[in-house]
Amino acid sequence: MPAIMHLTYTGIRVTDLNRSIRFYTKVMGMRVTLRGTMRHGGKYVHLKSPRSAQVLELNWYPRTNKFYTPYRKGEELDHLAFWVKDVREAFEELTAKGAKVAVAPWQEGRYGLAYLKDPDGIWIELLGLMKKKPRRST
Repeated sequence: MPAIMHLTYTGIRVTDLNRSIRFYTKVMGMRVTLRGTMRHGGKYVHLKSPRSAQVLELNWYPRTNKFYTPYRKGEELDHLAFWVKDVREAFEELTAKGAKVAVAPWQEGRYGLAYLKDPDGIWIELLGLMKKKPRRST
């Protein structure tokens, strides 16, 4: 019988810890719940979104650290998914705050999707309802 498991957090390596904290708090609306230094000198920060049990862990390792490796943009991580009420509205708000566009919003079945990039090029999925485009008055 397999062990019962549940996702505790998603950890990603970042090249600039402060820049990533600013992005995830100011642009993505998350809050820092825990931060610290690992015994070997690496630093970590836990972030959570309101009304979500999911935790994102940012990891940063100095060049002299035994766990340091040259950073490869997004190769180890496919994407992080965020559920939103309105994909188009969230997409516009986040890009206005500085998120980079990866793929513009589109409808797929019942849901809308879009992809943005964080400062290190990691893809962020916006998943949720896709409200109709407002009609232009003539």
